[in-house]
Amino acid sequence: MARFATNRWTSAIVPALLIHIPIGTVYCWSVFKQLIADELGASPSSVEWAFSLAIFFLGMSAAFAGPMVERNIKRSALTSMICFVVGFAGTGASIALHFLPGVFICYGAIMGVGLGVGYLTPVKNLMLWFADNKGLATGIAVAGFGLAKAIASPVMEWLIGTVGLVNMFYVLAAVYATMMLVGFLIIRRPAGWTYDPATSHVSRRTILTKPVFWGIWIAFYLNITCGLALISQEKDILHDVLQALPRYSGLDQSALATAIAGIIGLVLAVDAVFNAAGRVGFSTLSDHLKRRESVYQVIFVMSIAVCLLQIVLNSIGNALLWAILAMLFLVNAGYGGGFSTLPVLLDQHFGTKTVSTTHGLTLSAWAFAGLSGNQLASFVVTHAPDQAHRYAALIPVLTVLYVVALASITFVKVRGGRVDEAATVTAKSAAVGKAA
Repeated sequence: MARFATNRWTSAIVPALLIHIPIGTVYCWSVFKQLIADELGASPSSVEWAFSLAIFFLGMSAAFAGPMVERNIKRSALTSMICFVVGFAGTGASIALHFLPGVFICYGAIMGVGLGVGYLTPVKNLMLWFADNKGLATGIAVAGFGLAKAIASPVMEWLIGTVGLVNMFYVLAAVYATMMLVGFLIIRRPAGWTYDPATSHVSRRTILTKPVFWGIWIAFYLNITCGLALISQEKDILHDVLQALPRYSGLDQSALATAIAGIIGLVLAVDAVFNAAGRVGFSTLSDHLKRRESVYQVIFVMSIAVCLLQIVLNSIGNALLWAILAMLFLVNAGYGGGFSTLPVLLDQHFGTKTVSTTHGLTLSAWAFAGLSGNQLASFVVTHAPDQAHRYAALIPVLTVLYVVALASITFVKVRGGRVDEAATVTAKSAAVGKAA
């Protein structure tokens, strides 16, 4: 047992995955969204608020849970498990009772708190155990959150067809409770680490007054907003493009719908792979760069390039499937990479001791992006002057936002470099004075 307790994979990586894989199933919302609307006799747009609330409560609970995670990782892991499982099972009960507000409360608020606390819980622990490869460690764990959709979606569809929608929630609530309970039991800090209130406490007000924090916050917010805006329209873009291809244009409606559904399902699965690969790849890359901001610069330059490619080629209007797939896959990789690289970027600027607090505060950007991303895309598409090519109107908007994000993270890099140079000069001066 002592050997087990000192193993960083069983004390950090495995529990992180056992917590992140269940909570990552929040992105399986599209699997049962329409079914919930049909069961409750509500419009899909009204039911959609449950997902938006879940992401909002995820970000805001993370913003306030940082100090709790710093003090007691066991307590935060248990809190996450209870809130997530109760919210997930409560969603099934609310559907059974045909009570739409219950879905908002359980899936949106209660489960959302479990998401936020659970997302934050393993991060600092990974950085403590893998001090030599912080980016790789956080990337592996956060990849579990990204891969959860690919793993759980077919399982959910099978359970819905076998035991029904409501029972699917009950069965998976039991499975996720078991996984997260094991994660709670085995997660632990490295031997010798103790919580020191004097060094671990940081004033949120102090953080919020720092321009570097807001530069990171804006870049992170825009990356999520653009990613969600594109992902939310992905199925519709693919549907229109595939319908315009000669290979499918001659099919009858039934055969066309079947073919398109199969291709879209495949594309969404590959999306999840790119998302997870981006989480591991970009965070690992950050371990080998002098400045962690460079990874975000790579992500934004890549995203701008693929968006400009769509504009130059008019790929949506001309049904250039290869170009559209390149954009979807690379934006998904950058979207995932932005999440996994964030903790080590904050560690670079604010230190490991307070990373749970600073990470939590920055995740509030996720809360607001969850509300704005889909709505931005819907607004642009709905008000496009040329409705025949309405999805193409979204790409220039995303390009501009990515440019702003690139400017924001470049500001952080320049500002951080100056601070580091000043600190180096001060340290050298102090060393010279001491020697004298």
